[in-house]
Amino acid sequence: MQQFDLVVVGSGPAGRRGAIQAAKLGHKVLVIEQGKRVGGVSVHTGTIPSKTLRETALNLTGWRERGFYGRSYRVKDEISADDLRRRLIITLDHEVDVLEHQFARNRVQHVRGKASFLSPDTLQVVKDDGEVLHVGGTSILLAVGTKPYRPANIPFDGKVILDSDELLDIEELPRSLAVIGAGVIGIEYATIFSALDAKVTVIDPKPTILDFIDREIVEDFTYQLRDRGMKLMLGTRAEKVVKLDDGKCSITLDNGRVVICDMVLYAAGRMGATDTLHLSAAGLEADDRGRMRVNPETFQTTVPHIYAAGDVVGFPSLASTSMEQGRIAARVAVGAIAKEPQKYFPYGIYAVPEISTCGLTEEEVKERGIPYECGIARFRETSRGHIMGLDSGLLKMIFSMKTRRLLGVHIVGEGATELVHIGQAVLNLKGTVEYFVENTFNYPTLAEAYKIAGLDAWNRMGEIRHAAAE
Repeated sequence: MQQFDLVVVGSGPAGRRGAIQAAKLGHKVLVIEQGKRVGGVSVHTGTIPSKTLRETALNLTGWRERGFYGRSYRVKDEISADDLRRRLIITLDHEVDVLEHQFARNRVQHVRGKASFLSPDTLQVVKDDGEVLHVGGTSILLAVGTKPYRPANIPFDGKVILDSDELLDIEELPRSLAVIGAGVIGIEYATIFSALDAKVTVIDPKPTILDFIDREIVEDFTYQLRDRGMKLMLGTRAEKVVKLDDGKCSITLDNGRVVICDMVLYAAGRMGATDTLHLSAAGLEADDRGRMRVNPETFQTTVPHIYAAGDVVGFPSLASTSMEQGRIAARVAVGAIAKEPQKYFPYGIYAVPEISTCGLTEEEVKERGIPYECGIARFRETSRGHIMGLDSGLLKMIFSMKTRRLLGVHIVGEGATELVHIGQAVLNLKGTVEYFVENTFNYPTLAEAYKIAGLDAWNRMGEIRHAAAE
């Protein structure tokens, strides 16, 4: 049995960052990956594929140019599933090549196979050819990620009734799509297929969507979706899904309505991929969704030398935060100092349009009783926005009336996930409204929206101050 300083199960964002961090500190590291190639869910079925699919759809449909040339404008008249897959394969090959090079450069060993605990410090690895390995770890990091939740009452067939992993392998693009689940994954895919001119219906039992996002941003977002013909059937549950004789699908809702479509995507939740780990042999157990409970500062489980990081520990389930969790867990595991991460991190939703947010929402500011003011900028107010043909897009900042510090930044529109980092930096550096008023931004850029929103807030704050003085 080989012994390692750190054994990492899973090679997604948390696993690979944790493994490389420990190796850079001079420790012997092994990564176990059950997939055919390294990269985990992030590279093969999640983050990278969905964002690649989005970019391909926007390019081939000419989506970004329709503000000038009309809704009928297209770069390619007939877009097939193969067109979308071609770019995806190139992107995934590149990601895998980069990751394998990083492992080799940092002398991280990796093996393909399914891992399970034999004891708290020993794992069994069953390789594809049937060979069984036993490996020991002074510390063990579980970074196994998640898999789609597949309830028994949904007749998945991998062709027209699918989960989010299977969607990437479809043979034909549907003319109509029903998405069950209005979470981040469901909304991302719903809007991507809407951009491909499919008729999309979103079904969710909750009356609202994306509840962790500022409500004003969500209202602007949902207006855009409905404006282009998407149907949001919220506050209603899908009771029954049936594949019809003509190949279409029928969804019966709890209010008696029936939705007929070419394809159904079930995207209502994910499960931690812990069911095959034999956690009980290590003295561990997962919750009812397969997720691990950890110390949020060290990412230790109830067994001190076993750590968990990434999507398997739950919210926020972002590739960016998973990487940081894996890095911190690895440093703690090998006895290195782990600095506390910055307080504010950005959240990105790669829908069409994008949403990105950092800091407190207006609802959270109200709950805390903080006197505040908001500044708003619309992308069409910027010269760059007009050049790009944007007729939508909104940037909102929230400031404390007492300290004048930025409390939150929320963006919906083209480039939101790139623009948010300016606000993130100001948040973490405790900047005030004066930064945006006095700073110079490149012209013409969408980043100019920060100055417009800053001036909007500054003017409002001044009006309130003068009124109070009177």
